Amino acid sequence: MATTSPYKNWEDLTISDDYMFKLVMRRKRICKKMLERILKVKIFDITYLETEKSMTATPDSKGIRLDVYVEDDQHTVYNVEMQVRQLQGSALQKRARYYQSTIDTDLLLAGYSYDELNKVIIIFICPFDPFGLGRHIYTFRNYCQEDKDLELGDEATKIFLNSKGTMNDIDEKVKAFLDYIEGVLTDDDLVQEMEQEIEQVKKIEKERMSYMTFVARMTEERNEGRREGIREGETNAILKMLQSHMSLHDISQIMQWPVDKIREIAVANQIPITD
Repeated sequence: MATTSPYKNWEDLTISDDYMFKLVMRRKRICKKMLERILKVKIFDITYLETEKSMTATPDSKGIRLDVYVEDDQHTVYNVEMQVRQLQGSALQKRARYYQSTIDTDLLLAGYSYDELNKVIIIFICPFDPFGLGRHIYTFRNYCQEDKDLELGDEATKIFLNSKGTMNDIDEKVKAFLDYIEGVLTDDDLVQEMEQEIEQVKKIEKERMSYMTFVARMTEERNEGRREGIREGETNAILKMLQSHMSLHDISQIMQWPVDKIREIAVANQIPITD
């Protein structure tokens, strides 16, 4: 049975699609303006530490790919992610925690000492309310449980922006950006700039081909994962059949596997063979 691809056509991508968001955020003027708007600060300049930065805390740990990874003129490091998929339970919050720890490790590996670690701000932009309280913005820093006026001072901040918010808790410019995530095009200057950038990007054949290559690679990885899952399921079924003393021939007939492959599974798991 054919499955529907989770990836849109190149022409249909919008700012809320992770791939297009990354491309638009590579434009320094747009990225800087977006950060200034969200954080209500003036940033003189930003530097891209790496485009779509890949990093791991340790060689055998889970790797991450950062959408936007920049540093401003005051050495504050920003990581901005378009989080389209709503995760179960506290997975999103723990993802933010892992991203911070991995960024800190990356900075330490770059030669920083603990007291030199940059101020880090991680921003997740979500087309859903991650906490269900109706806020457009949720900002988290570390405070003392016994004295809420006492901040830890580790200079790590995590912000979750929510385009489904209902409260009057953000200004019109941030609201215009979040509405744009929802597909609402206004005459806001940043929104117009992003929309024009997307229109220009879509005309670049090299970018279109890069996206097609990305989709092909991700689709193959998805299919391979599905095949691995099927193989694992079939292997487990064969193990159960072997453990119930079914013959290799009968298992082969049921599972449509070669007898010699079933024999290899039996030998590898030290299961007596019934021919």
